[in-house]
Amino acid sequence: MAGWRWYLATGAIAIALLSAQAGAESSMPLDTVTAQIEAGDFRDAEAGIDTALCKPALDAETRSALEFQRERMRRIRLDFPITEAQVKQRLRERIPDLRDDEFAAWKASNQLEHMVIDGVPFYFTRSVSNLFLLNPQAAARRAPPIKPPVNGPMESANAYHAEAVREARANGKHSVAPRHVRVTQSLIVNADAVPAGETVRAWIPLPRALPGQQEGLRFLVSQPAAHRIAPESTLQRTVYLEQPANAGTPTKFSISYEVTVFGQVNLLDPEKVQPLLGDELVAKHPELAAHLGERAPHIAFTDDIRAFSKQVVGDEKNPYFIARKLFEAVDRIPWAGAREYSTITNISDYALHAGHADCGQQTLLLMTLLRLNGIPARWQSGMVFSDGDYDNLHDWGWFYLAPYGWVPMDVTTGRFKDAQDPGVEWFYFGGLDAYRLAFNDDYGTQFVPPKQHFRSETVDSQRGEVEWKGGNLYFDQWDYTFEAHVLPESKPGT
Repeated sequence: MAGWRWYLATGAIAIALLSAQAGAESSMPLDTVTAQIEAGDFRDAEAGIDTALCKPALDAETRSALEFQRERMRRIRLDFPITEAQVKQRLRERIPDLRDDEFAAWKASNQLEHMVIDGVPFYFTRSVSNLFLLNPQAAARRAPPIKPPVNGPMESANAYHAEAVREARANGKHSVAPRHVRVTQSLIVNADAVPAGETVRAWIPLPRALPGQQEGLRFLVSQPAAHRIAPESTLQRTVYLEQPANAGTPTKFSISYEVTVFGQVNLLDPEKVQPLLGDELVAKHPELAAHLGERAPHIAFTDDIRAFSKQVVGDEKNPYFIARKLFEAVDRIPWAGAREYSTITNISDYALHAGHADCGQQTLLLMTLLRLNGIPARWQSGMVFSDGDYDNLHDWGWFYLAPYGWVPMDVTTGRFKDAQDPGVEWFYFGGLDAYRLAFNDDYGTQFVPPKQHFRSETVDSQRGEVEWKGGNLYFDQWDYTFEAHVLPESKPGT
């Protein structure tokens, strides 16, 4: 009997070792392929994927990951379709006296964002427009002169910020200056993107009820009428809809709802902030452990992240000033239009090195730096809107300071340096306006019901997602609309 037990035990160990070896071997082609794509060696990556997928013993998870790397290359090519000759021609249309040495310098600094694919440089779709945002000298020479970017009304200090701060000081509340909004969001699939008669499945983002931030959600109507609303607990909440495709006709989905959004104001006093960081904080508040530490692939404490953090933070010990120094440092990274997140292997690292970043990239970088310094940080994102016709996708976050608890941060809107009132100047370091809807309280989480195929946006969820039995429908196969109307009764003086 003892011998039989020994045989079972050693057999189990052998099986475990073989499984581990097989797992390691199956991950090797994936690691190699990922590195090849990062290096722009697409031909070699394609060959490696083909070879690996021919192996019958390949596990399903690795197979899916390899298939996504092939899809990622396709998406990268969609984001980087412009040849060097084409980008020079576009630049010369705007800067007729463009010199070759200027072009070379802008290319070398990545202000003209590009990727060398199989030895040939290809340029980002927004590389030219981004250059004029990133380089004042280029913008000054543009003919006709560059138009100022269309900014949201909350991107500069205004009457709303003053209203919110004044109300917080008067009543001591954190949730202030609410706005009641009616929203219609649509998703329109291109005609014949799916064969006629096949079922198209769509997920449209929907806010969660967040006490003190988003309250009184009232769902109004959907097209088609049948719908499935994900539970409140779903951190990337959606409304699921489906309907058959018709030949020659776009397939449209839409939802409408009303909700009250509150501004957030936390009048932070650095002298009251408790010097609790990392393990000490978790010892008192164990639930915060999930919001500290690394979270691969986009929150990683790389050597460069550590060096940047040390340079910014120095010997500072007060969590308030640590967070504010990091907020200011990330705020200094210029904003520019971003490539699709699903094409980037480590977003915080990309934001640190690319020379520019958009709101989600800045937020993930700031979250990474805060967590590295023992300050819990978490994600939030959705849509921003206005009293007029402005709306846009937007990402921001929250961080934890004892004894205040969770407070919001919007590093992309950043600091209002010209504001006379410190409460307005640092409004987005601990506060938020009411002209935004949060669809997501985390990134890269599962939908309810789950998608069966790859997501178009693997990190965020703002535009929606679509698929059919034949696979995912990417952003080049559909479009979306977002309409928000602030109801008059929610605004003072109306």
